Amino acid sequence: MHVHLVFVTKYRREVFDGEAIASLHGIFTKVCANVDAALIEMDGEHDHVHLLVEYPHKVAVSALVNSLKGVSSRLLRQERPDI
Repeated sequence: MHVHLVFVTKYRREVFDGEAIASLHGIFTKVCANVDAALIEMDGEHDHVHLLVEYPHKVAVSALVNSLKGVSSRLLRQERPDI
């Protein structure tokens, strides 16, 4: 099964630069691996990112999204406090 996710920054603020998007790609890849999913494709702009994720039917989409958003937010803020 595949899902297309779009994560938008709060108030559509333009906070992502190339380095932040690259860092998010690595974070999302690790989170997907932890839940037996695979990040097929990812792209982003200054105020949002698009993800195409392949996941097994045993994983709830809501649990996948919660993991992706929570872990990525926490780790990105640790790596880049300026964001």
